[in-house]
Amino acid sequence: MEKKGLTVGVAGLVLLAVCFKPGAEAAVEGRRDYPVQPVPFTDVQITDSFWAPRIETNRKVTIPYELNKCEETGRITNFAIAGGLMEGKFEGIRFNDSDVSKVIEGASYSLSLAPDAKLDKYLDEVIAKMAAAQEEDGYLYTCRTIDPKHLPGGTGETRWSKLRQSHELYNAGHMYEAGVAHYQATGKRSLLDVCIKNADLIDRVFGPEEKRNVPGHEEIEIGLAKLYRVTGDEKYLKLAKFFLDERGRAHGRELYGEYCQDHKPVVEQNEAVGHSVRAGYMYCGMADVAALTGDADYVKAIDRIWENVVSKKLYLTGSIGARRRGEAFGDNYELPNATAYNETCAAIANAMWNHRLFLLHGEAKYIDVLEKIIYNGFLSGISLSGDTFFYPNPLASDGKFKFNQGSATRQQWFRCSCCPTNIVRFIPSLPGYVYAHCGDILYVNIFIGGGGMVRMKNNTVRLKQETNYPWDGAVKIMVKPERSAELAIYVRIPGWAQNQPVPSDLYRYLITSEQKVTLKVNGKPLALDMEKGFARIRRTWKRGDVVEVNFPMPIRRVLCNEKVKANSGRVALERGPIVYCAEWPDNDGQALNIVLPDDAALKAKHRKDMLGGVTIIRGRAGGLQAGEDGKSMVTKEQDFVAIPYYAWSHRGAGEMAVWLARQ
Repeated sequence: MEKKGLTVGVAGLVLLAVCFKPGAEAAVEGRRDYPVQPVPFTDVQITDSFWAPRIETNRKVTIPYELNKCEETGRITNFAIAGGLMEGKFEGIRFNDSDVSKVIEGASYSLSLAPDAKLDKYLDEVIAKMAAAQEEDGYLYTCRTIDPKHLPGGTGETRWSKLRQSHELYNAGHMYEAGVAHYQATGKRSLLDVCIKNADLIDRVFGPEEKRNVPGHEEIEIGLAKLYRVTGDEKYLKLAKFFLDERGRAHGRELYGEYCQDHKPVVEQNEAVGHSVRAGYMYCGMADVAALTGDADYVKAIDRIWENVVSKKLYLTGSIGARRRGEAFGDNYELPNATAYNETCAAIANAMWNHRLFLLHGEAKYIDVLEKIIYNGFLSGISLSGDTFFYPNPLASDGKFKFNQGSATRQQWFRCSCCPTNIVRFIPSLPGYVYAHCGDILYVNIFIGGGGMVRMKNNTVRLKQETNYPWDGAVKIMVKPERSAELAIYVRIPGWAQNQPVPSDLYRYLITSEQKVTLKVNGKPLALDMEKGFARIRRTWKRGDVVEVNFPMPIRRVLCNEKVKANSGRVALERGPIVYCAEWPDNDGQALNIVLPDDAALKAKHRKDMLGGVTIIRGRAGGLQAGEDGKSMVTKEQDFVAIPYYAWSHRGAGEMAVWLARQ
């Protein structure tokens, strides 16, 4: 089916107006939404040597690998059994349906970027099984349909009877995201119609005058917002807001507590608590509903919570979720290293949330956090080969503790494989984070080699970036407007280039760098005219104009707020947006014993032959070892090497540390 004007936004986020196929619901022009609009990832081409290979690996390796795993583990077969297409028993966990939806979503994004007839046909086959599994009234939850008398743990005896644990609504939310993505990529309504039928059922069951309850695991709110954007049917938006507004309000039910962010009404919450993925999804849902309804109280609440996270609960890598128990946020300033959970799903949720906050406020600090996540806390979750994964992402390892769901290194799959299936949908959406626009302002948020087309209200501007970022801070941006016109290009000046590791006092650099960011337009130096973290360049732009920005990338020593006891007397290393770690293969077989004095000379060197091509940090440091008497400890000088944190654990299990002793 030929696509006609479909535009796909970041992670499937379609803003303001969408062109539809004949017979489809009409879009509402000028509908309220985010004030800043992302440039759809389908309008951005990445050709650099850092992200382009990862997007291609996701397409060629990770997507088929995960679809095969979904077949092997019964995740797809469950739909066929529920639909009467074959006989068998339900296999796996009650929320395994959601994994299939996430892989379909990622595969749909990939189809938008690179047509693939074989993949397209395979998705049709999987979706046909999902449609067959749907019950007549729209209900879709394979474990109950297959065998309602022998349900897996955490499932209520009847529909919706155990929402705290059942994940019935969570599964639905991921299916809605997949249905919208597949429709936008292919023009086919096969999965979208299943989603609409299911959402209509849920809308009949839940509401102020019907069943008053909420999902234990947030996600459906995001999916409902996407359904609303595609269909224009306000009942989906109202239902999303209902689920959010009911949190923290008993109305004849038992509250689920802090773990599920159900301890107080969402507009009264001011601290990030409980399961970090659930929380991140809730904050994304609140941002979507706030943008679509204009609810200022929602915005005030997520702004307060963001301040709490970024100033007290954010890891240097951009990750969240300090506690293994409950996969949860800890107390303020509770940021352990070896026992840090930092679920990959939580990093993705945090990235999605920060991008939405940028779309609400137009401030670069949210993209600063987003950048920290994608280059560090998220990227560590998947191997360079694209087929092994981290569930948790600690900042230290002894090489023995099996932190990764029974392993001390990356695994090929998990019984609960929410993280691999989340990764597969996030990577192809990354181009959609690069640019944005609002009125006559064009934002350059992320520095990645490639091209982009920004469809502004009265003009279309093509951009081309040339850069070796994140290893080099030189960025050249070629500007090609459809016609010469006055507009403002806002180039983000990263916080790390302004002596601020994160937008709070949670981390600081040991030494303030005196090296300055430089900016040129058509070869002529231009003073930085800063607004909300962006260098503002307002002029009449014509084809062939060139913006050059250079971000100095000295090696930076990072110190932590003294209230974080885990990092007392310790230092971490950064260069540009990359957080570094010491790993055993490069440091005499150890890493936890390293002492890095403040005056130790360090140099950066790019190694094309190492870990897919990385810039390493080299120098001399101390290695703490047992003395000859076997009782005392001595420090011996040794060669020191640090690698990007995301690249650790590619050479076997062993010691790793981000935070190193200073003395």
